[in-house]
Amino acid sequence: MEDRVPARRVIGLAVPALGVLAAEPLYVLVDTAVVGHLGALPLAGLALGGVLLTQVSTQLTFLSYGTTARTARLHGAGRRREAVEEGVQATWLALVAGLLVVVLGQVFARPLAELLAGRGGVADAAVEWVRIALFGAPFILVTMAGNGWMRGVQDTRRPLKYILIGNGISAVLCPALVYGAGWGLEGSAIANVVAQVLAASLFIKALVSEKVPLTPHYQAMRAQLGMGRDLVLRSLAFQACFVSAASVAARTSVAAVGAHQVVLQLWTFLALVLDSLAIAAQSLVGAALGASNKKQAEKLAWQVTRYGLVFGIGLGVVFAALATVLPQAFTSDQEVLGEIPNAWWFFVALQPIAGVVFALDGVLLGAGDVKFMRTATLGSAVIGFLPLVWAAYAFGWGLAGIWTGLSAFMVLRLIAVLWRTKSGEWAVEGAVR
Repeated sequence: MEDRVPARRVIGLAVPALGVLAAEPLYVLVDTAVVGHLGALPLAGLALGGVLLTQVSTQLTFLSYGTTARTARLHGAGRRREAVEEGVQATWLALVAGLLVVVLGQVFARPLAELLAGRGGVADAAVEWVRIALFGAPFILVTMAGNGWMRGVQDTRRPLKYILIGNGISAVLCPALVYGAGWGLEGSAIANVVAQVLAASLFIKALVSEKVPLTPHYQAMRAQLGMGRDLVLRSLAFQACFVSAASVAARTSVAAVGAHQVVLQLWTFLALVLDSLAIAAQSLVGAALGASNKKQAEKLAWQVTRYGLVFGIGLGVVFAALATVLPQAFTSDQEVLGEIPNAWWFFVALQPIAGVVFALDGVLLGAGDVKFMRTATLGSAVIGFLPLVWAAYAFGWGLAGIWTGLSAFMVLRLIAVLWRTKSGEWAVEGAVR
């Protein structure tokens, strides 16, 4: 078997995956633009409600990433039917978890909204939106599971089509319901649910067309939940870091929190861009190990590392060149613009590091090495990010201190994933790990 995977194959998986990753943020921008014309209060309600709903997908990423890791190994071993059956079990888990989210969300929507915004109009608007939007949670999770098994069998084109159909129709429906039907903020929430139902229906149709048994198997679901536990803990480490950073920025100054928001949104967008390469690595590494081709998996690990480094350097150069221009597209406030350079050059310098880290994250996720990833992420947060970010608050280091903490977090993760990849201990052959 050829050990080197052609670059065209990696890019062929990464580009559609990037489309899927970018589709949701783009839809949110459309939704924000539509609701924004209703006034400041509905817009604030949408922003707060969106934060609450986003936690559902953020904390349950194992339904996509964990499913890809397990499915890819079976696919590589030539056991496509069993690979798709992993998707069936992930879909059952998604439905159960989604229904639980709906019930709990209805109960805790107001307490959570008031915890974040206090009592008043903003919390009221957020509750109005999120209580409707939460009915889309089971479908959001089904879509994540569908993305997971399809990536595992190296099909990233159909998921892109399904997501674009759902979000495209909903993007047209949103202004029609908000303005045409006069439903205001509630119309936005209904359009959001329609998008999730449409996309999830297409993923379920694809699953049924595979003609595999659709009955639940608790042993398989238990194994998926075991992997999910480690990925949830890893996700919580990220949340602790970014919530702490936002909290310290807010305590520094209004200009600092505004500048932090601008640079962080760009960081998040580029993370999605780089994550598309990680998704390709997940699928290909899992398949190589499932086919008992450890040599190919190890070569692929360093191959995508080079791609990630080159990609990251390229992004760093582009955003260094845009340093004096791009921030003005986000704000005209001179105090905010004056603060942005305190974070901007950290953001630029971190791109090559992020390119390597995200690529190797994909390699280790594809190998199912989630326990190491959990420990490495938690350790990097506890040792690197959190002490520095709160020291920035205590000693008045401002935005530069916050982004020094993020830099320490990324450097520690870089050291960890490079060491792990070089050790070869992650490359366990076989259809299951």
